[in-house]
Amino acid sequence: IWTEGTRRSAGAVPPGFHPMQGFSALVKQVQPAVVNISTTIERPGRAVIQRRGRSGDPMDDLFRHFFGDPGSAPPQRRNSLGSGFVISADGHILTNNHVVAEATEITVKLPDSSRELTAKVIGRDEKYDLALLKVEAGAPLPFVPFGDSDALEVGEWVIAIGSPFGLAYTVTAGIVSAKDRVIGAGPFDDFIQTDASINPGNSGGPLFDASGNVVGINTAIHAAGQGIGFAVPVNMAKQFIRDVLTHGRVTRGWLGVGIQELTPELAKGLGLRDTEGVLVSQVFPDSPAEKAGVKRGDVIQSFAGRRIDSAGTLTRTVGLTPPGQSRDLVVLRDGKPRTFKIQVIEREGDAPAAAVEGGATRDLLGLTLGTVPERDAARLRLPRGQGVLVQDVDPSGPAADTGVRAGDILLEVNRAPVGSPDDFAAAVGRVRSGDSVLLLSLRGNNYFYVVVKKP
Repeated sequence: IWTEGTRRSAGAVPPGFHPMQGFSALVKQVQPAVVNISTTIERPGRAVIQRRGRSGDPMDDLFRHFFGDPGSAPPQRRNSLGSGFVISADGHILTNNHVVAEATEITVKLPDSSRELTAKVIGRDEKYDLALLKVEAGAPLPFVPFGDSDALEVGEWVIAIGSPFGLAYTVTAGIVSAKDRVIGAGPFDDFIQTDASINPGNSGGPLFDASGNVVGINTAIHAAGQGIGFAVPVNMAKQFIRDVLTHGRVTRGWLGVGIQELTPELAKGLGLRDTEGVLVSQVFPDSPAEKAGVKRGDVIQSFAGRRIDSAGTLTRTVGLTPPGQSRDLVVLRDGKPRTFKIQVIEREGDAPAAAVEGGATRDLLGLTLGTVPERDAARLRLPRGQGVLVQDVDPSGPAADTGVRAGDILLEVNRAPVGSPDDFAAAVGRVRSGDSVLLLSLRGNNYFYVVVKKP
């Protein structure tokens, strides 16, 4: 429903364009497709407390003066402003989810018209913070082409258009300051950072490259600094739009592995020379990863030809892979690379957590350990006699700063299974003082490795 823009080589600009000569020609070209979005959120009024007393009580007049007549207060209405842009001639508009979330009324105003059009939500997603709207304009609308956010380079010129502080159709310019930014917004953080001024009201507006192609959707600002804004990459929006129009909802790919960052301590404990990749701490039963042959302890180095440098990179890359498609997964196992062809399936949600408790104790590495109750072992599908329960963690002990906490189940010591505190003690006893102990821990349904230095 949109036109893909033509990307030139990195940093290239249209013929005759030079930043010192301004952006007026580009703005005239794209501004007609940028819209102002106003929303109304209506919530039920709070019930007014009624006094119970004698009829004709003189205090009633004073009570009504402060609290009004008994009954329910009128509905509360709150208005807000944001931005968006037209992506198809028939009136599809892209914006941020947080611009329209909970809205009971959505109104779109076009820059070349005094008309205000009522919009309806076609689809939205909280994790991507994107929403697709639709208006009926009665005539074809001007729209903007999409670029390629993966090809965007740090240092390239970008232009933002939106309604900061309600000032519609404001233009700001800057450069791409960074890519692949993680700001804690969610598991699919992958923001473009820019120093083009982004302010409240810019949310949902387009970020253009110097060729007039949309490369991002302006989404967030840094509360503690000026000149730092963040935009959702347009390639993520492309997948969102396809999903909404094809399936009526967002679909995300899933491999079926639990992963964690490969720290220098973990790399040393696993006998690896560097920290390239992410560590597989869990492989879910009947998952694509298990069927392909992936094992716990593998280090994922690339997926679909993309180098994996963090857990977030893998989560985003797999999540954007259409379910049902196969991709190459390269892992490091026992120091040697192995490649698996793996078919991605749809992610259905997070697995529920499980609580555990245990019996007799023994103190090792600052950990009070006990056996795993049979009912919990059965619920977690642990092999019979495997695992020891962490009942307490000494805040001054060696394991205090590793992330292990009470309720965790320790399954391995230096890659060898343990089934009792005695097994654990024997395994730790074989480690020399000052050396690292690699532990595999289970918390709820999540597996992860930690390294404890033996005193």
